[in-house]
Amino acid sequence: MKKQNRIIMGIAALLLAGVFVFPIWSIKLDAPQYPEGIGLNIRVNTIEGKSPQDLQNINGLNHYIGMQEIHPDSIPELKIMPPVFAAFIITGLVIALWGKRRWVAVWLALFVLLALVGLADFWLWEYDYGHNLDPDAAIKVPGMTYQPPLIGTKQLLNMRTTSMPHIGFFLAMCSMGLAALAWWRER
Repeated sequence: MKKQNRIIMGIAALLLAGVFVFPIWSIKLDAPQYPEGIGLNIRVNTIEGKSPQDLQNINGLNHYIGMQEIHPDSIPELKIMPPVFAAFIITGLVIALWGKRRWVAVWLALFVLLALVGLADFWLWEYDYGHNLDPDAAIKVPGMTYQPPLIGTKQLLNMRTTSMPHIGFFLAMCSMGLAALAWWRER
């Protein structure tokens, strides 16, 4: 590979370090009882409230409708993802130094596969939380489920729920785009 394309590939790998700094996904809840809104930031290794009490408040609200509490320590994906992203950073840098175009394609294909599996897993996680409800919950609305949207906004009872990618996700997409650019420029 040409020196410029190796540099682009190296930058693509280093951009993934952003997922360790910024949230990957964000879920915001707006309701009359929370005029400023409450929400969650999903990071590569944890889920935390946008404000210090938000996770506790969301777990409290979820209790009334029978949703499971969110305990970041019990979610295996949050333990698996940091070493997976670290491996992508290291292998991306090795490929940039090695300079073999074919391995850029392999790295990129695996990264795209990881992104698709991650989105599907997140949707399944939301589905489980929104559909697997405690039958003894205080508030039961026949036929109502509480799955937040994967991307976008949805009204759930008196809560307006918005789920969107965050900075870490966009940095990962930029990484993917730069790796594709490095591969394409070597044709």
